[in-house]
Amino acid sequence: MADGLVSVLTPISIDHTRLLGNTVESIATEKVGIIKPDAVVVTGVQTHEVMEIIAAETEEKDASLQAEGVAFGVLEREVAVGGQVLSLRGLAGDYTDLFMPLYGAHQAHNAAIAVAAVEAFVGGGEQRLTDEVIRSAFANFSSPGRLEIVRRSPTVLVDAAHNPAGVEALVEAVRESFMFGRLVGVIGVLAEKDAESMIALLEPVLDHIVLTRTTSPRAVSPQRLGEIALGYFGEDRISVIRDLPDALDLAAGMADDGGMSGAVLATGSVVTAAEVRMLLGQSAT
Repeated sequence: MADGLVSVLTPISIDHTRLLGNTVESIATEKVGIIKPDAVVVTGVQTHEVMEIIAAETEEKDASLQAEGVAFGVLEREVAVGGQVLSLRGLAGDYTDLFMPLYGAHQAHNAAIAVAAVEAFVGGGEQRLTDEVIRSAFANFSSPGRLEIVRRSPTVLVDAAHNPAGVEALVEAVRESFMFGRLVGVIGVLAEKDAESMIALLEPVLDHIVLTRTTSPRAVSPQRLGEIALGYFGEDRISVIRDLPDALDLAAGMADDGGMSGAVLATGSVVTAAEVRMLLGQSAT
């Protein structure tokens, strides 16, 4: 069992139900097990029910609770070329005009949580990080497989979103940060995931969807994914391709037909993102 001075909880949503349970409350009850006696608990924004569970566990362990939106958070956020510019409030002070080469509001909130966690670790939340350290860290942020551009002409993005909450954040980030004339999705999902909700959430931003599978033995069959997608996309916007390399080739060709503004978005599971990265020559990380 590991003991930690700082316990970090990002927003909790439905995922890994086979291991953690079928409700956010049951999942939260499992995840608060990371809270150790006398630790500092840094948490992102949670539902009221989840926050009650976190607060109760924090009190029981004589820990200190630092919550986003109360003790720290995002002050300002502006989309920029290649990422975004942030101003954050930490536990020990404010940090302004930070360039971060990642896309999406969710990454801004992740960054705020990370800053608060580091402040809590190095100075108990009372010592401000130096401008040199924080600006260098932010400029060098990377998040492989999270709305990552892995090819140009056509643009191919990969994202490891594998649950509805992740796909919702992905869709918001795509709408905010990119303006593609045509966006073709390559979707592979693993069993026990909420494939229907993910496909439904992707529909507004995809012009065409290519359903496929990875090499994982847990992959849902493309035919099954095609049946699910039919009710949201209609026959004319669906392709069902057995193997991921062929699906990626088809999607790239469709994106090319859209001219310079066409792009491919590969998502649906961590494995989908990883295998597309490898197919396009990206090193494993």
